[in-house]
Amino acid sequence: MWAPAWQALRFRFAEKCNLSRVIRIAAAGDIHASEATRERIESAFATVEGEADVVLLAGDLTTTGEPEQAEVLAHAVRAISTPIFAVLGNHDLHNARGDEIRAALEKGGITVLERDFAVAEIAGMQIGIAGTKGFVGGFPGSSLPDFGEPLLRQVYAETTAEVDALADGLRQIAQCDLRIVLLHYAPTADTLEGEPEGIHAFLGSDRLAIPIAEYRPDLVLHGHAHAGSFEGCVGTVPVYNVAVHVMGRDFWIFDLEGTHGHAEVEVEAPLPD
Repeated sequence: MWAPAWQALRFRFAEKCNLSRVIRIAAAGDIHASEATRERIESAFATVEGEADVVLLAGDLTTTGEPEQAEVLAHAVRAISTPIFAVLGNHDLHNARGDEIRAALEKGGITVLERDFAVAEIAGMQIGIAGTKGFVGGFPGSSLPDFGEPLLRQVYAETTAEVDALADGLRQIAQCDLRIVLLHYAPTADTLEGEPEGIHAFLGSDRLAIPIAEYRPDLVLHGHAHAGSFEGCVGTVPVYNVAVHVMGRDFWIFDLEGTHGHAEVEVEAPLPD
């Protein structure tokens, strides 16, 4: 397994004011909490406390969607003062106990975003987070159409609801100093490189990229694709697959500086292999 480790990427933004505070975002996805992973998770979160201003978790927080597994994570973060925001993933919904999973996580102090947004006030800056799970649908060459049997059209409609929620969240945080999208499913095939093309339709949807391209947030994070790639983009918007299997570590720390504008990304640390 991976060992707790951090790497930093620095984002420089077009300045619109005199803000120069660097905001440190610790991100991870697919941590798959369970009793078997309790020790590793507790160790990782104990260390990240002093390393980041905000923690973002990109879904699949549990192994098989059991509330007891969510309680492992909730216990690990209960004493942490750093604000933590999360979205759920497909594993968290596997047993149709999503409400119980969410309740357990929120009891531990984790804010779960489900077709929602949040604004964190840090060092005089507003950090806007538009969060939703996302859903399937595919990418050019494998896209699911809004046609055919009712069950297939229900899948399309579910993705539509996720896209609409993401667009609304981005509208709500449009005036924040920094704007971040938090997903589980991928909005671009860039970060699926390494996964078999035959399953791309189940790993995300390029329809999620539509509001991202329109509102151009400063950073997009997702998980889900364990064999995918770390870095991609939607137009000029940087997208990162922060599944721990891809990063090879418990968290990746992103340094974001200034106020929102057109992001120029400068990588100041080596990317994972």
